Amino acid sequence: MSKQEGKDLAMKNIIIGTAGHIDHGKTALIRALTGKETDRWEEEKRRGITIDLGFTYFDLPSGDRAGIIDVPGHEKFVNNMLAGVIGMDLVMLVVAADEGMMPQTREHVDIMSQLGVEKSIVVLNKCDLVDDEWREMVKEEIKEELVGSVFEKANIIEVSAVTGDGIDNLVKEILHMTKDEVTPKDINTISRLPIDRSFSISGFGTIITGTLISGTIKKDDELELYPTGKKAKIRSIQVHGKDVKECYAGQRSAINISNLKKDEIKRGYVLAPPHSMENTMMLDVKLNVLESSQRILQNRCRLHLFTGTSEILCRAVLLDVKEVGPGESCYAQLRLEEEIAVRRGDKFIVRFYSPLETVGGGVILDANPSKKTPFNKEQLEEIKRKEEGSHTDIVELLVKKHPEMITIKEIAKLTGMSLEEIDDCINELKGENLILTYEMKKDVYVYHISEENRLKRETLEFIENFHKENPYKFGVGKSLLKTKLYPKIKQNVFDQIIYKFICEDEIKKYKEYLSLSSFEINKDKTFKNIEKKLVNTYEKAAYDFVRLSEIDFNEEENIVRDVLNVLVDEEKIVKINDEMFTLKSLMDKVEILVKEKLAQDNLITISQLRDALNTSRKSAKPMLEYLDNMKITRKNGTESERVGY
Repeated sequence: MSKQEGKDLAMKNIIIGTAGHIDHGKTALIRALTGKETDRWEEEKRRGITIDLGFTYFDLPSGDRAGIIDVPGHEKFVNNMLAGVIGMDLVMLVVAADEGMMPQTREHVDIMSQLGVEKSIVVLNKCDLVDDEWREMVKEEIKEELVGSVFEKANIIEVSAVTGDGIDNLVKEILHMTKDEVTPKDINTISRLPIDRSFSISGFGTIITGTLISGTIKKDDELELYPTGKKAKIRSIQVHGKDVKECYAGQRSAINISNLKKDEIKRGYVLAPPHSMENTMMLDVKLNVLESSQRILQNRCRLHLFTGTSEILCRAVLLDVKEVGPGESCYAQLRLEEEIAVRRGDKFIVRFYSPLETVGGGVILDANPSKKTPFNKEQLEEIKRKEEGSHTDIVELLVKKHPEMITIKEIAKLTGMSLEEIDDCINELKGENLILTYEMKKDVYVYHISEENRLKRETLEFIENFHKENPYKFGVGKSLLKTKLYPKIKQNVFDQIIYKFICEDEIKKYKEYLSLSSFEINKDKTFKNIEKKLVNTYEKAAYDFVRLSEIDFNEEENIVRDVLNVLVDEEKIVKINDEMFTLKSLMDKVEILVKEKLAQDNLITISQLRDALNTSRKSAKPMLEYLDNMKITRKNGTESERVGY
């Protein structure tokens, strides 16, 4: 890291924004502070008003460099103004002394209050145009108008952007606010850059601009453009007109990207790490209607949603009220008409569909919710917890909602939290014995303890019922259990869960079978009758094998086979093939006979074995095939000949 980069990192990255009515001198004030113009378009200069966002910067006496966003004041351009509010640390509310508070001033105050802007200064501009008495009267009016807003406790600084009077006092107030009041943004989380402009420069390609609201972006990073999913490589970065290798949260940044054309990018799109966010068509929110609003919002009313730099049409499904009026709040689910990528905790503004006027705002409680219905008690409890809860609470709720398990990467994607933040939450939840984790090569699966308890109960019940229906089986096959109860869980994770149940002595494993720990095959009357029938039949038949289908049982075939499998496992009976079985003692004698013959001649044929045992070729042939499988004999080129293995 260079000395300059180290210095830049140590500095606070501050964004100052303007607000206020048209022609109250916002752009002129910025010019007086910085010596720079922010109006970029010819129409803006011709008409003398700010239509779109303007950007510049100035260096504070503290050494911090502040970016400045000049937003339009005309009511027709409020949409553009809203795109500039994201990431502001300090807002200067500009009020012309000769006019006082105006309709657009009040709307901007409402907007800033809803978006949670905490630090503010009221700048009384054009003081050179009025006398002292008028100025004091306007100041009192401003104080009355700002009661209950984020500007209520803001100091009023008197200036004239034209003459320069009071500018030094304004700089001192800005220095105080930015030095002592503004909290640095988090650079140790995922990077998010809501885009407010895109354009192309010959020889460079596509440029995007925006305020980096979290994390860092480095040259050569490969990021993803949300909601399109397209990838973009960072060619170069500029901050305040200077080339840098890295930009930090709180900085206005211009970024040269490859792989994307200007026409593929819109205001409202977000640049973030690949797979770090999840697109959504719904948002769970806390919705606040402005006291100044004249509207009563009905269920499913159509609204314009503004969040980050996005503007999207939506319908508001009210969840806990039938309607919400001025000064009231409610829980709502916003059903969007386009996809966006946002994060829990992001603020938003809503404007009425028609006529276009600001009616309220609020905070996003869940950026990827399930569909909700009004007045559902369980859903309302969940959304209240989201409002009141910490990151850890949100992670727990998300894990709880995914009984099939969820990975840490998926949690990051759905919450917009960094992997480090999630790790902290996971460790806290594990410490409270609320979740379990299962590590895989590429990710970690997370499992809620309540879900494990449910699944353990269902597993034990399933195995118990299986024992009742199949009393002579060793237990449930692992594959059957997974298919029935764990269909969506990865095999490796399933194996770990089963191993945990075994370690807890809830179940036991024998070969590929799972049974209750207390289970033993009950050798009842039915079992013993079948065993007796089999043993007597095979003893009588000796080396003239009897097919299973030729034996007359009074029980169903599946029960007979279950008993037979137990006897095979106990090595009382051996399986020649699917239809032929015999006593282990008989086959032991066959093995001895064959080995003796091989020791003499190193060769035995089906006919020789048939004659030695005084049986048929139909029985001798499968005997040798059995010995082949036992690796005692092997074919010698022909079907009928065997040699030692």
